[in-house]
Amino acid sequence: MSDAAAQRLKEVKENIEKAEKDARRPSGSATLIAVSKTFEASAIKHVLEAGQRVFGENRVQEAMGKWPELCDEFEGVELHLIGPLQSNKAKEAVQTFDVIHTVDREKIAQALKTEMDKQEKHPKLFIQVNTGEEEQKAGIAPKEADNFIAKCRDELGLEIEGLMCIPPVEEAPGMHFALLEKIAKRNGLKKLSMGMSSDYQIAVQHGATHVRVGSAVFGVRDYSH
Repeated sequence: MSDAAAQRLKEVKENIEKAEKDARRPSGSATLIAVSKTFEASAIKHVLEAGQRVFGENRVQEAMGKWPELCDEFEGVELHLIGPLQSNKAKEAVQTFDVIHTVDREKIAQALKTEMDKQEKHPKLFIQVNTGEEEQKAGIAPKEADNFIAKCRDELGLEIEGLMCIPPVEEAPGMHFALLEKIAKRNGLKKLSMGMSSDYQIAVQHGATHVRVGSAVFGVRDYSH
């Protein structure tokens, strides 16, 4: 087992626990999703051996290439899709993931509903909200969120677990986390997927139930391949 990976994981968990305490939240109320995108199975094994069982991937195909074997070797793994989903990958996404964080338009919601009914498998679903209304970023606009949540629930019969956001990099994340929390509250949603390596402690203080932390756990990513 890599001592460096185990140490980084320990530090992140300690930081989450401190943020929970500072926010007067129960210990363990924020789940760490270790984001393993771009990392090979050999690197992921070190984090699995250190006790982590909840992981996030950005791409369906990448996850399908490395996780079946890892899941055979390590029990109790929970896989989260945290990257954009194309409707033509809905079948594989439902097969592969336990939680999908990036439901952001009706076409995706419908494709997931069809596949979930067909496979009789029901991953938990989060709706992605584009809190910064950035053109290049996926997610439903905040002003359209209430209607989209209602459509998913009432017309498609989907059970929505919570909301997810990725704040603009050049803005203070706190106001975006607060906005997501506000939208969730008025729609009766209790789960909030928000916060990454640079701001997960702030997210916990704003009520995050899931934080998506990659480089702070795995180390610097190599995007060259």
